[in-house]
Amino acid sequence: MPRRNSTETKIYVLDTNILLHEPHAYLSFKEHDVVIPMTVLEELDYIKDSKKDVARDARVSIRSMEDLLHEATPEEMLVGVSMEGLGAGDNAPTGKLSIFADLNMAEAQQVFTSNENDNRIINVALHIQKVYAPQKVVLVTKDLNMRLKAKGAGLAHVEDYRTDQLITDIKYLSRGFHTFEGNFWDNVKSVDSRTEGRDTIHTVPKSILPEAYINEFLLDDSKEFAGLVEEISDDTLAVLDLGYERLMSRHAWGITPKNIGQGMALHALLDPHIDMCILTGPAGSGKTLLALAAALEMVVERNMYDKIIVTRSTPEIAESIGFLPGTEEEKMLPWLAAITDSLEVLHKHDENTKGSMNYIMEKANIQYKSVNFMRGRSIQNAIVILDESQNLTASQLKTIITRCGEGTKLIVGGNLAQIDSNYLSAVTSGLTYLVEKFKDFSGSATINLDGVVRSRLASFAEENL
Repeated sequence: MPRRNSTETKIYVLDTNILLHEPHAYLSFKEHDVVIPMTVLEELDYIKDSKKDVARDARVSIRSMEDLLHEATPEEMLVGVSMEGLGAGDNAPTGKLSIFADLNMAEAQQVFTSNENDNRIINVALHIQKVYAPQKVVLVTKDLNMRLKAKGAGLAHVEDYRTDQLITDIKYLSRGFHTFEGNFWDNVKSVDSRTEGRDTIHTVPKSILPEAYINEFLLDDSKEFAGLVEEISDDTLAVLDLGYERLMSRHAWGITPKNIGQGMALHALLDPHIDMCILTGPAGSGKTLLALAAALEMVVERNMYDKIIVTRSTPEIAESIGFLPGTEEEKMLPWLAAITDSLEVLHKHDENTKGSMNYIMEKANIQYKSVNFMRGRSIQNAIVILDESQNLTASQLKTIITRCGEGTKLIVGGNLAQIDSNYLSAVTSGLTYLVEKFKDFSGSATINLDGVVRSRLASFAEENL
């Protein structure tokens, strides 16, 4: 058990979903002690052998804890094993990790008498709170209902896991562009312009936008100027002059922008120097259509890539696609209907729409893949379209990104207002993590598409429901 009556340290009781969200989460509590109820180990044991995508995270967490505890005696595991030396820097843990054998708790020690796993974990936290008072005991879980139940049962401190949370509110998420009031040039006190081929690059004082980052688009209210931050030094920004009209004239596979957000997105999508494009925004803003149009343009028309691989997160009931009949691609079709819908839109003017779609799918070598089967691959010279990424954790996204080999471009799309995961919110989604972590990477660009162009019905629903 943790150190008794130490008012300097807290005791954190971790729920199973914390270790599935971040397998090494128990190392994130600095000098404080961490308790893992036996019920959590049971759940991890069940999940590690399941067909769910989080089975890998369960195995990683179990192996990690086993490395720390494998030489400990049963008594030492109950008292707690020091985590000192397992990390680096100021956030390295110095507390203890212990296992609480809640399976043998007497009924008198239990607030909840039903045998549900959540209730057993709450019982552990309540018991430790009583035994170790006045020491602060905190239950950490991503399950909102479990937090409510624990509070209602008398647990004083219940928290979400926020150690890996990069922003406090979704309104602070990088949009990928900055709009200046009035005319852009009114904000510039000095400028040094040079020409490189067809491009004009302006070197301007960094003071006009101190928090600028690489590949951030710059706009103004005049709807004449548009630029892209290409280089950042201590005092200056190198801005590529794109021009508002030039952005609006970009096109791919017959698609032209309907607003400046789509213009910026198309520019980033078609830029061979950008390895990853992140498209965020509401349903109907054109994320999937733009991604597919740009992919077809670069594969079929420009021969820049060999194939298009399309994948997406699937609902939990479909994390294992094995029960569906057919090949892997046939199994994935129900979950990738947005892609086939977009293909139909791109070829709706052809006399034989279905024939054109089949021809293009073969010519562009479009492959539908399950996220489950992306692990272990090395994808070369391809465009990978990852749809509905808001339902993935940071570790799941890392698995996919690290599959991308030489000459591969990744297009990540998602709507943070439509998260289906039980344990993710807009600020803890892997998509949010991706936007913030990659905003200073020169090979990445983010665009937030803030206009619904699908239809006036969709636009009204997005704004009013």
